[in-house]
Amino acid sequence: HPPPVATSKEEQKRLLRDRPDQPQNPKVLRIAIIGAPNAGKSTLSNQLLGRKVFPVSKKVHTTRCKAQGVITFEDTQLVILDTPGLTSPLKAKRHKLEEAMLTDPWDSMKHADLVLVLVDVSDHWTRNCLSQEVLKCLSEFPHVPSVLVLNKVDLLKKKYILLELVTELTEGIVNGKKLEVRSPFKHNLSSSAKTVLKNTQASPPESRAHESPCLQETVKAQEGSGLDSSSDTRAPECGLVTEAQGPKPHECRDLKNRKGWPRFQEIFMLAALTGEEVDTLKRYLLMQAKPGPWEFHSGVLTSQSPQEICDNIIREKILEYLPLEVPYGVTQVTELWEEGPSGELLIVQNLVVPRKSHMMMLIGKRGTVISKIAQEAGQDLMNAFLCDVRLKLKVEVKS
Repeated sequence: HPPPVATSKEEQKRLLRDRPDQPQNPKVLRIAIIGAPNAGKSTLSNQLLGRKVFPVSKKVHTTRCKAQGVITFEDTQLVILDTPGLTSPLKAKRHKLEEAMLTDPWDSMKHADLVLVLVDVSDHWTRNCLSQEVLKCLSEFPHVPSVLVLNKVDLLKKKYILLELVTELTEGIVNGKKLEVRSPFKHNLSSSAKTVLKNTQASPPESRAHESPCLQETVKAQEGSGLDSSSDTRAPECGLVTEAQGPKPHECRDLKNRKGWPRFQEIFMLAALTGEEVDTLKRYLLMQAKPGPWEFHSGVLTSQSPQEICDNIIREKILEYLPLEVPYGVTQVTELWEEGPSGELLIVQNLVVPRKSHMMMLIGKRGTVISKIAQEAGQDLMNAFLCDVRLKLKVEVKS
């Protein structure tokens, strides 16, 4: 069970300042999660952590700064670097984003031992190629091992599309092996196509070091459809075929003419929102950890302060309930943060908006909107802090 976040700023500071408790043979892995805005990076981070500490919203740029999440399991510590979505300076200017939102993902890559590249497969406008910002990031740090994570697979009705996406996003090469997609999946959407979703099981690395995860999926697809798994992998029933192939100088090609990245070591297909196959990815990440001292005390779940978590979660709800660009103009001011007589956390926050019309939207008819925001945010804060939270929100127009 993940530890709760400390409700006191001083207690959280003490935990972050304290020397980490070290097991006998500690292992550590620093993971950068990158991708286009709204690909589901924070949702995946929360699922891996087992507790919600990062804000999640359907609107872009919910995550505004770099924050760390910490998973401590037995002798292994995973440090997740949840970063803002990779964006261009032009888009940053349009959304009035901080300068840090352009630099934080790059800083995370500098310190990462592994990078997860998240792609939203439900977005048919963007799913067929990696964004220029993601490709630029990968080409700048080719020495950092990278893993492709296809997210929101539960929203895809035609599962065979995943095979086509894998080919495009990897340029047909995974872990130094060539992939080939065969067409029968298009005509047979029975268990064989569905089984493609069952990704690499976390077996010992030595037993699968030379085997592409896509090839493993293909074998499972054969088993799921009643095919003889000992048959030739080049048979037309097979979805993906791999051939050993050494790395080629693809990186020299102009990024503008590029759709995918041929250096991914693994592919995972999951649904971060429902948690489907997230445990498989987590087991894989734990196996990739290398010997090294822990960076955080085992009682730490995130590097954020309790107030930052509170601000982010309230902001998430404001983004959900207010239309278009309105939420981006709300300023949050915490007026009260103290422990009540029964040990509950008392929080009063003032939401300052630039216009009266915005205030009316935020309050809602008979206070329905602001009440929903306070109720939902309070529930999320209780889950993060594991204590009763009484949250009061006030709204005023900027004077």
